[in-house]
Amino acid sequence: MTPLNPLRKLDTENTWKKNDALVLFGELFQRGYANGLVEEAEKRQMQIIKGTVGRREKDELRPLNAEELAAVSGPIINVPLEAGFDMDKNSKGISPIDMLKDIKLSAWEEAKLDFHTIEECRKNGVARFKKQLAAYVAELEKYIVPGRSFLLAHLMAGGVPRAKIIMPLMNRVFKGTGDRYLESEKFWNSDLGKLCQLNFIEVTAETFRHFIEATSGFREKVKQAGGQVSYLAYGYHGTEIVIEGQLKWQTYTPYLQGWAKMKLEDISKTFMDQGLSSCVYNCPEILTNSSSIFQGVEVSLYPLLQSLEKENPTVAKHISDQCQALLKSGKTMADVFQIIKTYYAKPEIIAMNREFARWPMQSTRTQMEVMLKCSDDVIDMHENPKNLITSVLSEVVFKSCGRLMLNDCFKPSVSTRWIGHDAVAKYYH
Repeated sequence: MTPLNPLRKLDTENTWKKNDALVLFGELFQRGYANGLVEEAEKRQMQIIKGTVGRREKDELRPLNAEELAAVSGPIINVPLEAGFDMDKNSKGISPIDMLKDIKLSAWEEAKLDFHTIEECRKNGVARFKKQLAAYVAELEKYIVPGRSFLLAHLMAGGVPRAKIIMPLMNRVFKGTGDRYLESEKFWNSDLGKLCQLNFIEVTAETFRHFIEATSGFREKVKQAGGQVSYLAYGYHGTEIVIEGQLKWQTYTPYLQGWAKMKLEDISKTFMDQGLSSCVYNCPEILTNSSSIFQGVEVSLYPLLQSLEKENPTVAKHISDQCQALLKSGKTMADVFQIIKTYYAKPEIIAMNREFARWPMQSTRTQMEVMLKCSDDVIDMHENPKNLITSVLSEVVFKSCGRLMLNDCFKPSVSTRWIGHDAVAKYYH
């Protein structure tokens, strides 16, 4: 396992300059981590080169059409980079999605998949992705100009197979209580879970390897033109937050993409050992449109206000006032902090969410019940359950992370870094 390497301060010596380029390998969506990176790059007057995963029509992957392109500001390489293999077919025209379509929800645990066929589909998916990647890199090379350096940012994550059977099961894993609770380990060890893990690894981790390998010629051309190339990827491996007045590591459990994120860290180390500038940045938990299935992931966001009070008191007052305005009359941030303090003192949470060396871990019924109740209790304190404190705090996180990552990634000293609440609070402005 990668040792915990926190990023505590900005690097003011090695930095990006005006007209260098930030390349978004993947697609930029609203309210996500990468928006903070883009915002920081724009402040430095870097050129932003966007990408797309493409769109599906009748199982066919296509580039963005004219209407979709018109909604994108700035340059974009319109080569669809959808990863994963859940919709790729074998020689007989069968995809993993086809294999799942007739499985009934009552029989998911006994369902057996043909992993020989799945492996053929995986290889076909990788071949398709690499073909698209070659076309993408050919377009990227057109942006090389003398003296320009490039930051290549890997935005790929996810990989949930697009079959109707999967999401109801995942909802039970991440949100289920009582009779609806589903042990994450039971799901993970089933054939459906094994398929998810394979697809997670392809989307979240292996795309980073393919990206770095495919841009070897690009790197050489940039170097010959007087520039350099650095790579970064977004990871998750728990976060340091304030617990009992001290900065302590904690995590969200169960995080089934954790194994793929660890693979991503391994890939970054492989290339860093070869002399490339490559770093995976493990960012704090935020609540986004894509993470909303993971109820409870937002619990660790609330202590960010305590880090702000310590590291950045002027900003803390402004952020705290915004948060207070979202609570019901009679409720205060002190009430929120009391719930969170009680939560982190629970033995079930100490055992499941605080042991770095055992990450990632599977869930238990009691741990999930404690976490989901804590999440519900704080959400119930809000005036509007669709307008949450976590939205305010998430914006603080992704803006600060963008600043920290951009400063560190020009010449990273290690292949994996953790950004904790202390650095987020200190460098938010």
